[in-house]
Amino acid sequence: MSISAKGISTGYGDQLIIKDLSLEIPKRAITTIIGPNGCGKSTFLKTIARILQPKNGAIYLDGKAIHKEPTKEIAKQMAILPQNPEAPNGLTVRELVSYGRFPHQRGFGRLKKEDKDAIQWALSITNTLEFAEKPVESLSGGQRQRVWIAMALAQETELLLLDEPTTFLDMAHQLEVLKLLKQLNIEEQRTIIMVIHDLNLAARFSDYMIAMNSGALVAEGTCRDIMTKETLRKVFDIDAYIINDPQYHKPVCLTYDLIGSVQEPKQKISI
Repeated sequence: MSISAKGISTGYGDQLIIKDLSLEIPKRAITTIIGPNGCGKSTFLKTIARILQPKNGAIYLDGKAIHKEPTKEIAKQMAILPQNPEAPNGLTVRELVSYGRFPHQRGFGRLKKEDKDAIQWALSITNTLEFAEKPVESLSGGQRQRVWIAMALAQETELLLLDEPTTFLDMAHQLEVLKLLKQLNIEEQRTIIMVIHDLNLAARFSDYMIAMNSGALVAEGTCRDIMTKETLRKVFDIDAYIINDPQYHKPVCLTYDLIGSVQEPKQKISI
């Protein structure tokens, strides 16, 4: 399944956030979009997901403009996990995950065997089966995030979109979620597009990265193409010091400073 943006301009009301953006998303890879706050990352993801209608240009899925396709057909091909999703109080994990089967149902029909099998598989692969009958609000942040991913997986789509899936999670839960996504990408050949603020996590888990600033594409390529002093200067207005991670062999931003900052005096240590 190929996905591309051609001449996209989109925003909110009369305010354009993204202007004339064109790019191709690699198939069966994890692509991460990075950039400063307000640069258009989430706006672009929402446009891919049809939450926003482009004012110009189009998003193409296997050569078809997705905004002209029936909503239910697109929902069979892509699932989105928005920022900070909330479930109604009292809803169990299994009930929430079952919502992912809506695109495959007719009218208000009951769950069929294939629906129940898909729900069971989604619960199992996300390690949420053990609390399937518990209320969603009783779970920890990391557990809830895995449940929302399970709901998206229950849609059985080849394309998965995630908007800041690690926000507000501690370090262990961030790794838990990202390792799950990597597993899905490798074992299930899912194409994953996500927005992440942490550059080092983005570089470690991504096959491809897209760097944006002020609604425009600054650079795209592998993590080594993007995690450079020059690119991070253009994207974030920072002077970054990049090293190689000896364990995962990916670039890491060790430290950084504002461009033009006066170097702080070294603190004298008394022994």
